[in-house]
Amino acid sequence: MPEPGVIARPVFYELPVWLVIVFYLLAAAALATFFYGASKKVRKYMRGRAEPAGQFTGRAFVRGLAAILPNRTILRGDTYAGVAHLCVFWGFAGLFIATLLVLVDNDFLHFVAPQWQFLKGSFYLVFSWLADLAGLLLLAGLLLLAARRLFFGLPFLRYEPKPDAKYLRAPVALAREDWLFLGLLLILGIGGFAVEALRIRATEPGFERASFLGWQIHRALAASGLSAAGARVAFPYLWCFHAVGALALVAWIPYSKAWHMLATWYTAAFKDDAAARRLPAAPEVEGGGYGRIEDLTRTELVMLDACTRCGRCHAQCPAATAGFPLSPRDLIQTLRDFASHPATNGALAGGVVPESWLWSCTSCLACVEHCPVGIWHVPMIVQMRRFLVAQGQVDSRVQDSLQSLTRYGNSFSASPRNRAKWTQGLDFKIKDARKEPVEYLWIVGDYASYDPRAQGVTRAAARVFQQAGLDFGILYEGEQNSGNDVRRVGEEGLFETLRDKNLKAMERAHFTKIVTTDPHTYQALKNEYPNGHEVLHSTELLDSLIQAGKLVPERALDGAVTYHDPCYLGRYNGGYDAPRRVLAALGVELVEMPRNRDRAYCCGAGGGRIWMEDAPGIKERPAESRVREAAGLPGVGTLAIACPKDLVMFQDAVKTAGLEDKLAVRDIVELVEEAIRR
Repeated sequence: MPEPGVIARPVFYELPVWLVIVFYLLAAAALATFFYGASKKVRKYMRGRAEPAGQFTGRAFVRGLAAILPNRTILRGDTYAGVAHLCVFWGFAGLFIATLLVLVDNDFLHFVAPQWQFLKGSFYLVFSWLADLAGLLLLAGLLLLAARRLFFGLPFLRYEPKPDAKYLRAPVALAREDWLFLGLLLILGIGGFAVEALRIRATEPGFERASFLGWQIHRALAASGLSAAGARVAFPYLWCFHAVGALALVAWIPYSKAWHMLATWYTAAFKDDAAARRLPAAPEVEGGGYGRIEDLTRTELVMLDACTRCGRCHAQCPAATAGFPLSPRDLIQTLRDFASHPATNGALAGGVVPESWLWSCTSCLACVEHCPVGIWHVPMIVQMRRFLVAQGQVDSRVQDSLQSLTRYGNSFSASPRNRAKWTQGLDFKIKDARKEPVEYLWIVGDYASYDPRAQGVTRAAARVFQQAGLDFGILYEGEQNSGNDVRRVGEEGLFETLRDKNLKAMERAHFTKIVTTDPHTYQALKNEYPNGHEVLHSTELLDSLIQAGKLVPERALDGAVTYHDPCYLGRYNGGYDAPRRVLAALGVELVEMPRNRDRAYCCGAGGGRIWMEDAPGIKERPAESRVREAAGLPGVGTLAIACPKDLVMFQDAVKTAGLEDKLAVRDIVELVEEAIRR
């Protein structure tokens, strides 16, 4: 107890010595339980593969902290949840720091150097005010999150049973743990203020007005008739309840989703933002992919525990929205529960994680982009696909496409001599970059070269380039598929073969820059090919040509259009502004769809899905959902796209959705040609 007149806090106010001793014994037991659980977590992580050299740097740690402390990743895309979590984060952090200060002051300095104790006087008044503010923030954030779960009816916060995933816990068990964690924090927050108010009611020191919320609760207790003597009687009972709850939380952390409070610091501080854009090479393990839980890296094993089940990946996933078997959240939770299972010797891909989940992924990157803790869903899915491919467990249509790519260098089973057949409709000759130098090497891509629906757009691009005076050429039959989708299907060896053939053909050409109209090709050339050339998407090139005055629209186009952001141009490479600047230069009215830019809905073609049959029983194909979204915009009659696969997917979807009279699908380059044509 502090001396009368001294501004300080009685830590164990009138508690019997035996109770204080019991508290310290329970605290020791709680800490022992915590560290035992934490050591099990560390042993589990150490079963994974070591990280590549150079990943753990001081710069990465600082960058991670810069994202964690302001909760930027959580605020992004969901302001309500972000503000609520920000309150919980800083409230909990403030109370944790306050507890550490009390520990140092009362349990160390009090016995070792009493003259250095600092929780007194003016410092104590500031400490009390800040501690009450932290507690208020914690309670406010928890109540906001509870209201969100209770009243908002958000489907991605609900869990559906997954009978094909035996290691995923039942929905009721997952929901119970969520509410237990939230409820325990609420009880501790309310209990802390109640204990403080009873202590103030029992002693009534005037300086405790600094504890502004505790003081107001004390006044309410006094108004209700609770005397100081009654407060002294009630204090030990409520203090014990609060202390036991706090110690139970400490002991429970390593065994529950509460562990994310620690795991997230690691994943956010050391995650590689480019991991999904530049897929890692196949690991040197049996099968060449993730067949066992030990094949995951240590960082990926930590990521499994960092998942908070917030559902953002589930809400953004086109496969989950369309009714495919995959839910990125459930996939991560399945891996997490399996990794924590006493016997984890089962087959991972195709066993623990059903094949249907893995083949449902469009590799659109929405899950990775919107995960607030930086989990690598897509790279892990690709690694498990690699294992399935190595075992021959591949959809028959995918197998046919891979065989075609192996034999012909394209997925159309077409002769390489026909790759440039689309040029026959032009009134000028396109240079062969292998025979004469050019400024721009145009890597056309498979769909733009072979699909009759896309060939018209390809010719339009050639005419626009020619009218702008662009010095460009192509590789003719020397070009192969870029391998982007091949790699994401999981055929790493074939990807390397296609890449090497393209690089060899490019070595024979003389050029300065690379341009492509295909975002899938753009992604591979820019991020997964070892070349030192600048790579441009056609919309970036068109934007620069318009800005330089080399392309001058002769007239403004009429009507309103909406624009679809291709996944491999937008989320993968941040190419959001150039297409919109081009449309603005054409004079059209751009009406944005609700899901645009980094929240754009995938067409469903990526990750090799364009080669696969749709799963039976799906609600609606992603492409159909997207064209309905576009057609529902007032006054919009044109869906502008910037990807040959989008053209094919959306033209088919417009027909199946019965929207042919309402919506036209046109590539941006077609609109440019129309605007500049004299």
